[in-house]
Amino acid sequence: MLDMMVVGAGYVGLAAAVAVKQAAPHLNIEVVEAAPAHVWEKDERASAIITAASKMLDILGVWDEILVHAQPINRMIVTDSRTSDPVRPVFLTFDGEIEEGKPFAHMVPNVEMVRALRGAAERLGIAIRHGLSATAFTTGGTCTTVTLSDGSTVETRLLVACDGVRSKLRDMAGIRTVNWQYGQSGIVATVAHERPHEGVAEEHFLPSGPFAILPLTNNRSSLVWTERTADADRLIASDDLVFEDELQRRFGHKLGELTVVGGRKAFPLGLTLSRAFVAPRFALAGDAAHGIHPISGQGLNLGFKDVAALAETVVEADRLGLDIGSLNVLERYQSWRRFDTFRMGVTTDVLNRLFSNDITPIRIARDFGLGLVERMPKLKDFFIGQAAGTTGEGNPKLLAGEQI
Repeated sequence: MLDMMVVGAGYVGLAAAVAVKQAAPHLNIEVVEAAPAHVWEKDERASAIITAASKMLDILGVWDEILVHAQPINRMIVTDSRTSDPVRPVFLTFDGEIEEGKPFAHMVPNVEMVRALRGAAERLGIAIRHGLSATAFTTGGTCTTVTLSDGSTVETRLLVACDGVRSKLRDMAGIRTVNWQYGQSGIVATVAHERPHEGVAEEHFLPSGPFAILPLTNNRSSLVWTERTADADRLIASDDLVFEDELQRRFGHKLGELTVVGGRKAFPLGLTLSRAFVAPRFALAGDAAHGIHPISGQGLNLGFKDVAALAETVVEADRLGLDIGSLNVLERYQSWRRFDTFRMGVTTDVLNRLFSNDITPIRIARDFGLGLVERMPKLKDFFIGQAAGTTGEGNPKLLAGEQI
């Protein structure tokens, strides 16, 4: 019988397995993934890793391996304008250092993050089984019996669902969600440009939604480009010339000529918040627990916060001789994470509604607010600390760079 089964071998699922196994080597942990073995190598996206998450990855022994491929974000610029505006005034700037010599975030290719976490899992003896999905599970007094897509069954003391925002396991567990769509899609692409970005990230609030430019290594940038869904579908279907022309209009010319590197994809944007994060012998983590708008760049980092809290909950319960799958134990994890997740979900929802429009009175009010923050250094420091995950009491140990 397993002590813990994780369904989903993305960065959240792998990090959860590694964090628990590293702190409690005697626990028997297995990861199950529906996708074929090498699909993860085709992921062209990149993600922002905040300071707190990088501290956790350092404790897990993978940050140095990831850092080789990472681009520090040295500065953040926020503008509010229309695509047709000849000049985009800067309303808010954040210097990138949260600690001396440490930026508040790094941009990391997803494939390198997964590669490093897979390596750590293999070194710890965690089995990763590909091409299998969980089709059903039943929970008894001492274990949960999971039925896999090949017809086999596995018993585990704790089942952790990291199977994405459309989690089938969440539905099987009978956990309901708060859920709505924005009528927007996020276009994700990587571009190369002539001039260096100098580690500057930019977020342009445009009437159709935020347009984020996030620095990567080697004169490249990652885009998260929000458009109304119909317009996004049209742009994805267009030829390179049309796509790059529309991109240049939003990106501007400060970094010279742009070239799209690799593919481009669009993802529908919505808000999904699970009403509960746990059930007997069952826990949700990552996108299975919450899917938020990318306006804050916090989606992945919320998942890593889940990992830190869940790992500490499980490991400390095990050390006390408690049943790691009992609802009483798992409710500590839920109380640790649910409020923070709902707060972030509401914040991103409000920000998206506030900035994704061209209503003059609202524009004036929001630009006044941005300008006010710009002129108040202590308030700026508070916001950057929140973004980096370094402020707030009661954070899990891993996020503070401490062993469980």
